Amino acid sequence: MHPFNATQPPKLAFALGLAGLVPFVSGALGLWVTPEAWRERVLEELLSYAAITLAFLGAIHWGLAMRAEENSDKAPVQLGLSVIPPLLGWFALALPNDLGLPVILLAFAALYFADLWAVDHGVAPVWYPALRKPLSLTAVCSLLIAWFATWQ
Repeated sequence: MHPFNATQPPKLAFALGLAGLVPFVSGALGLWVTPEAWRERVLEELLSYAAITLAFLGAIHWGLAMRAEENSDKAPVQLGLSVIPPLLGWFALALPNDLGLPVILLAFAALYFADLWAVDHGVAPVWYPALRKPLSLTAVCSLLIAWFATWQ
């Protein structure tokens, strides 16, 4: 079977994806246990990492666009999907943290649905949702936990 049609992600991709969740989970939980004086710094680091991750996930769509047929109607969509996530991350970092956090949270949720679109249109590998779903859920839940921590 061609790797593009496999239903399960490569084990290394999944393992590295899990490792990439460490800053999300530790940042979100850190906001609940860190002394008050350090919470703003923890939130800044979490948001910075999330913005970098949005840029990385956007770059995946750039790569998918590069391998698309030149006359494909999907390549422009993929190129758009590659630029919007890092721009949203950058925009969120320019906002006060309590406003930037929900922007990044919504960007992660929306990007997951963009990833599903790419799979449905044959642009991304069949196994991609099996990788992205648990990673996206964990990142979004971590950002939600962090957001709730800012309300306390």
